[in-house]
Amino acid sequence: MNKIKMKTPLVEMDGDEMTRVIWQWIKEILILPYVGLKTEYYDLGLANRDSTLDKVTADSAEATKKYGVAVKCATITPNAERVKEYNLKKMWNSPNGTIRRILDGTVFRTPIIAEGITPYVHGWKKPIVIARHAYGDIYNSVEDRIKGGEKAYLVVCGEDGSELRRKLIHGFESDGIVQGVHNLDSSVEAFARSCFNYALEQGISVWMGAKDTVSKIYDHRFKDIFADIYSAEYRQAFEKAGLYFMYTLIDDVVARVVRSEGGMLWVCKNYDGDVMSDMVATAYGSLGMMTSTLVSPDGKYEYEAAHGTVTRHYRRHMSGETTSTNPVATIFAWTGALRKRGELDAINELCGFADRLERATVSTIEDGFMTGDLIDRFRREGVTPVKLDSKDFLLKIAERI
Repeated sequence: MNKIKMKTPLVEMDGDEMTRVIWQWIKEILILPYVGLKTEYYDLGLANRDSTLDKVTADSAEATKKYGVAVKCATITPNAERVKEYNLKKMWNSPNGTIRRILDGTVFRTPIIAEGITPYVHGWKKPIVIARHAYGDIYNSVEDRIKGGEKAYLVVCGEDGSELRRKLIHGFESDGIVQGVHNLDSSVEAFARSCFNYALEQGISVWMGAKDTVSKIYDHRFKDIFADIYSAEYRQAFEKAGLYFMYTLIDDVVARVVRSEGGMLWVCKNYDGDVMSDMVATAYGSLGMMTSTLVSPDGKYEYEAAHGTVTRHYRRHMSGETTSTNPVATIFAWTGALRKRGELDAINELCGFADRLERATVSTIEDGFMTGDLIDRFRREGVTPVKLDSKDFLLKIAERI
């Protein structure tokens, strides 16, 4: 068959461990037979990030700004154990944090719904979309170990370096730790507009939660910016569409979400969104069933799976075992990027292929063929689920394209 031609490359960011293996299988089995794939390739595997002093990560983000669309494989954010395992030069920052800081985008995470996969929260009937702020907080924090007898201060200086004010964080009677985080009004404003625009496009209301009663400046600033922008720019459009914006404390939002039927955009700060998106994905059936899309204020897109590198399966794979690792979210990262590339370049065939691949993936599960993580959650009358390893699952999808 004639392959679908592309005009502009995608930025392809390769990753680590089991997801790196599945990345190649997805390309070989589901994409390359049908698409004349054009990518600008960046190897974000941990070894290459270390050898390039993490320059490759920044380069991939700059390439995304140039080409407009990227697709990213899951990557390792090293801790002390990983530094030893990979003999790293240093404990490199989160590549996702670096990319999000450069693009200053919002991450939207949406569960992939398949008939027969029963959510753990039985009342959830509609997708819950997580909007995660993608700048600042602990992902760009400054940290230090403190010795007993030392004091830590928050010091603010002027442009000339002169000290303007200082606040005592803590006088340490014994050894401890300290962390400094920051954010920007401009980034939170862009986050707010991205969330409100997305909600209007999708026809869903916006729920936001933070802890302004405790964090009376940092979290309260998020609350104020969202409220001001909503009132000034979006209230009329929301009310006309029969939608609303609600702010409450994050613990109250959690309680409301669990009691709801879903169908809202849940706005989270960076760390909160990281945690809550995994909770939501798992509650809908599996971490392997959630998309993640980074959208920058100037309309650049980066697509990835919401889960990690599946280390446990990778070690089994390296020992010669077959694994039943769920590739669905990674497939949807590719389809999301291909569809957006097709939209931007006016290639209807590419958009249509992305739609077909997504339908083929979901219908494979609905027909009872799936990876092991979904077996216990599958309930469909007249259909007995069959557990497949990762590669056989991809081949079964290929039969339906």
